[in-house]
Amino acid sequence: MSEPTQHDLAAIADRYAAAWIARDPEAIVALHAPDSTFQAHGRGAQVKGKPALQKEFAGIFERYPNFGVEIHRLLLGDTHWTLDWTLTFQPEGKERRGFHALDVVEVDDAGLVARKDTFFDFAQVKAAMESTA
Repeated sequence: MSEPTQHDLAAIADRYAAAWIARDPEAIVALHAPDSTFQAHGRGAQVKGKPALQKEFAGIFERYPNFGVEIHRLLLGDTHWTLDWTLTFQPEGKERRGFHALDVVEVDDAGLVARKDTFFDFAQVKAAMESTA
């Protein structure tokens, strides 16, 4: 078994977070491998490949207007990172709200995202989506 290629995962994670914070689906997808996958667990099926990823990521920014990220902690492994964060958003004319999320992101030998799994606190999601404030 060969050793995994060593990458500066902190730098890759920073670039990836910056693309999300910029709400730029093209920039996000540029950091993914061609056959990369994404799944928002409990929300839908796994999405695979750059065209499907770009559509999915654009949909996230539509679903959560004024999308934002509050990072709580970043844990780095050899070929993956785990991000503990809060997704924030603000519908027009309403107060900012959010919910807790956890990402597990795997990186391939080229330093591209091979797989991203996102897990949400669905009680918080429900409360944030139903809030009338």
